[in-house]
Amino acid sequence: MSLLTKVKGTKIHNRGIEITTYDAGDLRILVEGRLQDKRLVETHHFSGETLAPHTYHHMILRMLVKGPVLTIEDLEVEMPTAPRETCIETLAMMAPIKGMRIASGFTSRVKELVGGPRGCAHMVSLLLTMAPAAVQGFWSHLAQDPAKTKALAPRLSQYLIDTCWVWRQDSPDLKRHRQELNQHTDTQT
Repeated sequence: MSLLTKVKGTKIHNRGIEITTYDAGDLRILVEGRLQDKRLVETHHFSGETLAPHTYHHMILRMLVKGPVLTIEDLEVEMPTAPRETCIETLAMMAPIKGMRIASGFTSRVKELVGGPRGCAHMVSLLLTMAPAAVQGFWSHLAQDPAKTKALAPRLSQYLIDTCWVWRQDSPDLKRHRQELNQHTDTQT
């Protein structure tokens, strides 16, 4: 029996994150992420004000990413809904992300540059969710062209290593993947 079935509670909050990747041509993709927090019940502010159910956060982040090294070439940020006017001040704080590569160490570098008091926790959360989606989106972009897929697969495989249990350094799946890549390389020569 699932915990949800056991609890049978009322929904009180929902966070939705949606990430969509667009083909931007010339080994580029546009990755758009949207984060929305919704309070689904009436709440009370500490000031005594009663708040009807509402969208608390609505943030949009767009990244133009150039492959095959997955460099963030450009960045655009919007906050259609924010809990405070001062939240808007954080939009420009995402600028240091431009020029970064989505690669090993990305998460710690993002937190160092725009985390904590240097930015918006929700925007950082969205960005860190978008990074692996950008990798998936770029693969989808490449997979439209068999020649590009074959040519760049060995180079892009580095993004898989040690990202999860399946792609850990000593996994059978990674070993099989490397063998397939080697066979492909051998048939090319």
